[in-house]
Amino acid sequence: MSEALLQIAGVSRSFGGVHALSDVSLDVVAGEVHALIGPNGAGKTTLIHQISGMQRPDAGKILFAGKDITRLSMHERVAAGIARSWQITNVFLRLSALDNVCLAVQGRQRDWGSSFRFWRPVDAERRIAEEAHSWLAEVGLAGREQVLAGSLAHGEQRQLELALALATGPSLLLLDEPMAGMGPEESTQVVELIEHLGRSVSILLVEHDMDAVFRLADRISVLVGGRLLCTGTPDEVRANPEVRSAYLGEVTNTP
Repeated sequence: MSEALLQIAGVSRSFGGVHALSDVSLDVVAGEVHALIGPNGAGKTTLIHQISGMQRPDAGKILFAGKDITRLSMHERVAAGIARSWQITNVFLRLSALDNVCLAVQGRQRDWGSSFRFWRPVDAERRIAEEAHSWLAEVGLAGREQVLAGSLAHGEQRQLELALALATGPSLLLLDEPMAGMGPEESTQVVELIEHLGRSVSILLVEHDMDAVFRLADRISVLVGGRLLCTGTPDEVRANPEVRSAYLGEVTNTP
């Protein structure tokens, strides 16, 4: 197995008397799609918040590419190579799809001599615009560059959010329920997109769609009540009686 890109060691987080995470340890190996599953309230999004820097753990450490990032801010983690999507789509609705991605590229490529004036026509800067076009094509939005983000369909907005994340140049992509609110056709498109992206970037995926999880994941970690129940291959997790009892039996009728 490849070397661990992300290492979570004994992470705990409480909110008042509620233990959202209790001594969670797991790793994400370079080049894998690693799924994180569990019932509602299991602590999945809280763990994503710890990794992205939105929250800090009460105890434990987070290592990325061998460096301790536990106390780093969100923007420092983005600069280190961690990007995330959100359960609720987070894009600039009044800007075009192209301008959304141009801003993400511009934020990363300050050394290109960009003025970093957000409200000027950023696509006038050729190299930024060219890269933005390429990221939109990567996520299946070629030809939709000039459409306002607020006018895109829900699935397209999720694709745009992925383009924004990819434009930061990550080596680890955190996807928090990327198929939330989608119909079957849109979900299928996003699954295919994640399959494609998984060939070039490591992914930690939180998702309730078990068909998608078992199709996409190289390994799966199961959280229940803020504790890590197990980590294994899809076949190992599917066959684990504790997982079936605590969660999997509730959401899938796989024999």
